[in-house]
Amino acid sequence: MLRPMELYELILDNIYNGVLITDAQGNVIYMNRPYGEFLGLDPQAQVGRHCTEVLEFSRMHIVAQTGRAELNQAQWINGQNMVVQRIPIRKDDQVVAVYGQVMFKNAREVGDLAARLSLLQSKVEMYKQELIHLRATRYTFESIVGATPAILDLKKTARRAAHGDAAVLISGESGTGKELFAQAIHQASPRSVHPFVRINCAAIPHDLLESELFGYASGAFTGASAKGKPGKFELAHQGTIFLDEIGELPLEMQPKLLEALEEKAFERVGGTTVIQSDFRLIAATNQHLETLIEKNRFRADLYYRLNVIPIQIPPLRERTADIPLLARHILDQLTQESARPPVTLSGEAEHLLNAYRWPGNVRELVNAMERILLTLEGRTIQAQHLPFHIQGTPEAAASYFGTRNLKQVLERTEAELIRAVLSDAGGNKVEAARQLGIHRTHLYKKLAKIEATPDRPAS
Repeated sequence: MLRPMELYELILDNIYNGVLITDAQGNVIYMNRPYGEFLGLDPQAQVGRHCTEVLEFSRMHIVAQTGRAELNQAQWINGQNMVVQRIPIRKDDQVVAVYGQVMFKNAREVGDLAARLSLLQSKVEMYKQELIHLRATRYTFESIVGATPAILDLKKTARRAAHGDAAVLISGESGTGKELFAQAIHQASPRSVHPFVRINCAAIPHDLLESELFGYASGAFTGASAKGKPGKFELAHQGTIFLDEIGELPLEMQPKLLEALEEKAFERVGGTTVIQSDFRLIAATNQHLETLIEKNRFRADLYYRLNVIPIQIPPLRERTADIPLLARHILDQLTQESARPPVTLSGEAEHLLNAYRWPGNVRELVNAMERILLTLEGRTIQAQHLPFHIQGTPEAAASYFGTRNLKQVLERTEAELIRAVLSDAGGNKVEAARQLGIHRTHLYKKLAKIEATPDRPAS
């Protein structure tokens, strides 16, 4: 029959972890056999020694003093970074001993375990840095090209805004780069390693917008997931939420948005639990919100809550000096992505680009450069390579469309516009129809006709 103390020692000597027990002063009371084998020490010879004499970085005596357990902590032991636990043992509310445990299976495997932990830690850090790099290389302030005073001042304002949490309202015509500014602000902020969540208020049906923004609880409505679903504000915790086309937000939704902005809290649709979310809000619009307020289509209190830091991006026609810079930047990006040699602009081509009004702003310029590169055979863009409407001559129009027939020209112009708008809308036909100012059914009919009509000859 084993004595209790003998049984306890047998148990501790046969477990996979290293065990060290000290008294309240940090003197060793017991060391088990696996720990002794790992350290290359005689366990019995350590009894009575102070823990720091046995292990240089031991904290057993500190735990005895503080009375606070230290669980799953890293400690450098015998040339390895190990995971340890230190637990105070109490009697009558007094610490009488400390139980220390090193987490490893056996002495032979501890090296492999430490190596795997080190490799995993390195991989996590590598992936974290790679994620930051991937996000930052595309959407930083360096991505905003321009040397005119207006753009330089806006970038300065936006950089200052990035260091705070105040709401930012970015306004400007369609295609001026509002989202680019929003993402640059996010990437330059302390929130850059957290999500940047985008939602287009114009692209989501009004009856689904609330659940998209704030999520919904289980069984909130017919067709809802049984598990419920988090909304964009919940997903943006510690990051940034970007509300594009904020002027399209339904009037009945605006009070709830205002409350969420002020309280940083909301409830899911059909839910009763208040959800806290630490988000930073950036909104954008191509409408004049002041006019919408006068027409009772936008709440003044929400406007003032959004418009803490205003950023008004000028249209491209008001900063013509930036057009050649932007064109060359876009061409550099496109040629790098397609692995083709660099392409330059002739002086005459630059002159025509500057003279054009660019109603679609930077987005239209990108579209024009993409189309030119598709058919360009040389390495210099000449005036004749530009789309006819930028050249602005009847001869260019006839060459571009392959005809002088007005009906055919109008049909092909309409087809190109529809394709461009549909592409800008990410294939969303509802949004494309809204931008074109036609009904969705009408758009479907036009698309069917376009698909059934052969494309024009390449210019």
